[in-house]
Amino acid sequence: MNDMKNAVEVPAYQAKNQMMIKVIDIIIVIIAFFFILYVFVMNQNFLLKTIIGTMMVILVLVYALLKYEAKETIYEFTDTNIQRIVLLNERGAEIEEWLLEGKTSLLIGKSSSDQEVDIDLNGTEYESLINYEHAVLNCVSGLWYIEDIDSVNGVGIKKAHKRVKTSLKQENPYRLNSGDIIYIANTRILAK
Repeated sequence: MNDMKNAVEVPAYQAKNQMMIKVIDIIIVIIAFFFILYVFVMNQNFLLKTIIGTMMVILVLVYALLKYEAKETIYEFTDTNIQRIVLLNERGAEIEEWLLEGKTSLLIGKSSSDQEVDIDLNGTEYESLINYEHAVLNCVSGLWYIEDIDSVNGVGIKKAHKRVKTSLKQENPYRLNSGDIIYIANTRILAK
């Protein structure tokens, strides 16, 4: 039942973000309309009209280019077919891997005498920063999600098409795509 709840929450969250982007775009268009109305209709200064007109054309072209590139990267990098999880060293070389075929859930952390985890990060460089039960990977309808399990040092994601790392909110599933890098404390794990 919890898996179904998680599957519904993530698309709703993405729809909310897309709606906010549309609202911001509409606000920008309204502000630009009134600015253009003032400069080109109410103002009589020819030099000001020429300078502002040139700047507006440049801004519109840059804005359109950024919107186009953003849509291209979304469609280009949304490979949801994840076959394995790979532990990376500090240079980015693969040092260990775990196959996902036939699995529905994997616990990430450190194994102990009391409990064994599916993805054991004992012996990694940042082992002291990793909880025994740090995060969990869940497969829902063929899509993989990661969730922080109330860890002390957190879980981060660097999407394949982004340059910055995003920290996950605890107990909030986040969808993984092939090429995403998971940060368990400072330990990097690649979804392939």
